[in-house]
Amino acid sequence: MGTLYLVRHGQASFGAADYDNLSELGQKQSARLGDYFRQKGLRFDAVLTGTLRRQVQTFEAIREGLQASATGESPEQATLQWPGLNEFDSEAVIAAVYPHKLEKPDTPELYRHHFRLLRDGLTQWMNGVVSPKGMPSYREFQFGVTSALDHVRKNCDGNVLLVSSGGPIATAVGHVLGTTPETTIELNMRIRNSAVTEFAFNPKRHTLVTFNTLPHLEHADHASWITHA
Repeated sequence: MGTLYLVRHGQASFGAADYDNLSELGQKQSARLGDYFRQKGLRFDAVLTGTLRRQVQTFEAIREGLQASATGESPEQATLQWPGLNEFDSEAVIAAVYPHKLEKPDTPELYRHHFRLLRDGLTQWMNGVVSPKGMPSYREFQFGVTSALDHVRKNCDGNVLLVSSGGPIATAVGHVLGTTPETTIELNMRIRNSAVTEFAFNPKRHTLVTFNTLPHLEHADHASWITHA
């Protein structure tokens, strides 16, 4: 028996030329989560991350908050980078349904427009209607996520930390609960930066325990640290 903690990366650089870096706030969110884990006395027997910078940076900040020793004597040896935990390419998803240049989403209306297009693109990709350029099929994307879950079930026990993104985490929850693509998309759109989702697991199955929680940001001092993009 064990517990798998699935953590979405901290706030990245939405709207910037390079999204794939944590913002200053994203670094703080992630380090605060590590500090929360330390205060709870959590030790992780294994760690999985995607290979994207924002995912790796999130784990590094969590480890800083944990003060490293909380992950065991040699946390680097227990860390496994799993490409199947990388996020889908949102620009490619949108381009598959909207082949026009998008303006930078720097107003509330453009922000909403961006996510309406993303929701439409995800629906069509997940249902096999479109094939975004340079991306796997959704079935292949799912396999990248479920293979990580299978690895945890077969090879791990105790507490396991998995650091990824909204798409893979929503896909993992959807897989465990058997949701439709449309419901999985709604789960994806709700996952907040540095949020924690918990699965209990044994060699046969994963079971959802919590979804999209922010226990490390519950204090009023951290209310302004809660972000989505």
